[in-house]
Amino acid sequence: MPEQVPNEELKIPVIEDRDAAGEVAAVYDEWRAKSGRAMMPGILKCFSHRPDFLRDVMKFGDTVHFSEGHLDRRTKEAIASWVSYLNRCPY
Repeated sequence: MPEQVPNEELKIPVIEDRDAAGEVAAVYDEWRAKSGRAMMPGILKCFSHRPDFLRDVMKFGDTVHFSEGHLDRRTKEAIASWVSYLNRCPY
């Protein structure tokens, strides 16, 4: 599991899972239910102060990254994993 960067060191303040309330908590819960994962990834938490936009980002990811098209999902995920590795990015 990638190491978590302490919130005070982030350039973009995020709302952590444990601190999410109201609409942010609802969006986090939607993502967790759909993904089967326990924690929201930091890349999505960057949008936590705008839950309406966070929903749009998640929808974009679902329709562009995780849908079938010119490349199948497996190939897209392999490319994303390789690029993340090259960039030393935990996402």
